[in-house]
Amino acid sequence: MIEWRDIYKVVAAMVPLYMALGLGYGAVRWWKIFTPDQCEAINRLVMLFIIPFFVFDFTIHTNPYTMNYRFLASDGIAKSATILVLAVWVKFGRKGSYAWSLTIFSLSTLNNTLVVGVPLFKVLYGKWAQDLIVQVSVVQATVWFSALLIGLEIRKASIGLPLTNKELKNIGCTEESAVEIAEVVEVVEARVPLRLLVKTVWHRLSRNPNVHASILGLTLSCIINRWKLELPSVIEGSIQVMSRAGTGTAMFSMGLFMALQEKAIACGVSLTILGMVLRFIVGPATALIGALAMGLRGDVLRFAIIQAALPQSVTTFIFAREYGLRADVLSTAIKAKMKAFTYTLIGWRVEEERGGEDKGMKWNINED
Repeated sequence: MIEWRDIYKVVAAMVPLYMALGLGYGAVRWWKIFTPDQCEAINRLVMLFIIPFFVFDFTIHTNPYTMNYRFLASDGIAKSATILVLAVWVKFGRKGSYAWSLTIFSLSTLNNTLVVGVPLFKVLYGKWAQDLIVQVSVVQATVWFSALLIGLEIRKASIGLPLTNKELKNIGCTEESAVEIAEVVEVVEARVPLRLLVKTVWHRLSRNPNVHASILGLTLSCIINRWKLELPSVIEGSIQVMSRAGTGTAMFSMGLFMALQEKAIACGVSLTILGMVLRFIVGPATALIGALAMGLRGDVLRFAIIQAALPQSVTTFIFAREYGLRADVLSTAIKAKMKAFTYTLIGWRVEEERGGEDKGMKWNINED
């Protein structure tokens, strides 16, 4: 049975996020501290410095040799199935859109596993679930966020978003190619030569610290846990002084963005509802498919379904804003889904008090 004190632990992990979001919102809307250009710079700081340290920090403290690869495979099947369906939609659908496929993938598969997931699953199932959600976080950061970055870079290159002279030189562009790229800017779905596209994407990814943080963090984690090593305190402290600002600065940046919008629901009601459907119906449904495919049963099956319905990942908003892709949809989704998730959690508790146990709504909670 979920106790009120357990709900408090989960809510207590979420309230500070709204504190950071509110400060960001007030800094622009009420106090006029930052200009729009400065807000963009803050978001870029979060993406290129804070998030890489955040990912690197929790990745190196995870033991890859004790991971539940059967469950991670089920999660991979669920996300891969989503990618496959979206690829078919983009290729053969009348209204198929590559840009929208990236947004839909983010909305339906990438969730807030650390800030919300860790306290929630420790309450529901105990330490094994807490460890498992951390493993999901590591794979999400190293594999699926990297895949999202590749997709975003492909879109950025294919629609001809401006390249700097240095970037053009590094990928071997001639003056004629540079002119062609400039002309493509006005075309929404441009056809860029494959060779140039691959070069551009590879060059940009090779300079993206998020990719380096994922690969380096996982590599060091394997080395540290293989030979039972420990990081020197000076190195660990240097990493954590940046990583601890991760979620807070990301929410602060989202608050800045929301303050710049004219409407409270920036993307409109219909897209907000779409985001809810993708998160609370499509996400758990694909997770169920992956779990059944790997033969998961019992608490692990329930874990798979619930973790797929966790609130939206804040990192997806940071990426969307940096690449100019439906940041309004992601910001609204994060705010709305956190509220909906909190209300749902409280609803579970109220229903249990009304006799939900007799209807099969029991939870096996292992207290540490």
